[in-house]
Amino acid sequence: MSAAANKQLMQNIFSELAQGNGKLFVESLTDDFCWTITGTTKWSKTYRGKQAVLTELLKPLFAQFADQYTNTAQRFIAEGDYVVVECRGRVTTRSGLPYNNTYCWVCRIAEGKLQELTEYCDTELIAAVLGDLVVS
Repeated sequence: MSAAANKQLMQNIFSELAQGNGKLFVESLTDDFCWTITGTTKWSKTYRGKQAVLTELLKPLFAQFADQYTNTAQRFIAEGDYVVVECRGRVTTRSGLPYNNTYCWVCRIAEGKLQELTEYCDTELIAAVLGDLVVS
């Protein structure tokens, strides 16, 4: 796919994420998708495979949220197989703390599907708000 088509895929995904709908994001993951969260938090590592992302990352993470998580993109930059997305997540945890993180996602797309995602974010916020949570 072209850089423009890859960018359009990510714009479509974020159009849904901004409304709290993660279905298109999950449907766009390859079976061998890898998500790397940078830093040294308990959440920081590479989750390998779509099932690992769903069960080891997203399930325990979303279990901590009291309301609907949204993620809104501010900027998309596309080149070749890569789309970089500057975005902001917003949610309140069950403990009542706001978890409003700013992200830079570097995404590699292969044949119209998300193959890899490297996430850069405020790891101090992760440690402060989600740090005591146990990750599988």
